[in-house]
Amino acid sequence: MARAPAKPYAFHRHSLAVRVTHWVNALAIFFLLMTGLNIFNAHPMLYWGKYGANPAEGADPSWLMISSTAGANPRGFVRIGDLTVTTTGVLGLSASKAGGRQAIAYPHWATFPSYRDLATARNFHFFFAWVLVINGLVYLIYSIASGHVRRDLLPRAAELAPSNIAHDIVQHARLKFPKGEDAKRYHILQKLAYGGVIFVLVPGIIFTGLGMSPGINAAWPIVVDLPGGRATARSLHWVIANLILAFILVHLLMVMLAGPINEMRSMITGKFRVDPETAK
Repeated sequence: MARAPAKPYAFHRHSLAVRVTHWVNALAIFFLLMTGLNIFNAHPMLYWGKYGANPAEGADPSWLMISSTAGANPRGFVRIGDLTVTTTGVLGLSASKAGGRQAIAYPHWATFPSYRDLATARNFHFFFAWVLVINGLVYLIYSIASGHVRRDLLPRAAELAPSNIAHDIVQHARLKFPKGEDAKRYHILQKLAYGGVIFVLVPGIIFTGLGMSPGINAAWPIVVDLPGGRATARSLHWVIANLILAFILVHLLMVMLAGPINEMRSMITGKFRVDPETAK
């Protein structure tokens, strides 16, 4: 007698603690990114070194600038070193809320508040920075104590083999996502991405954020000295923030391609539907 085909079944993928800290973290990073862009708009240039200043004053030159040209036909641009790219309509010069043109580094729809308000942006930024730190500590303590880090996030030696990494890259490029029992675990690209964010990027953005604080500079100057000065800390903070944004965009894309209903349900209820592997 032929065996009946396997049916999909629910698998408890994420604990309550992981789900709650995930959504708190998502909210915090959402506001941190948008308030950070508002703060950046107050001085849309980045420098390397201890100080950094407006190059018009004959001080340190910027390595990055997001601005616009003057004149009757202005254009927005991003300059990185000697390379200048026109970005009119997106960065440097974009549509204002009233429908006109606005000379501003990041457009109003990408910032919080949606208008220039450095004080409000800084207040929200600091508040959600503390939310990120406290929530991150709760997640980290739970994940280590429960074995989540060891069991799900730390790669095994065999997984780090170049052939295994290359295989996972090819599978993702072909949009072939795991089925059956294989779908229950994280694979090497997921482990490297999640581990990189949790253990490298988030600590890095917190550390460089502290490196820009005058209070920290007075109390623990080593926090400012280690990255190479407050200007360097600000540059690294911006770079890391963009890496986190890139991770979020790729993460959301993978969720959409892998099955948004199943993926979202697993992060809300903890239940992940495991589909049987198809016969080859």
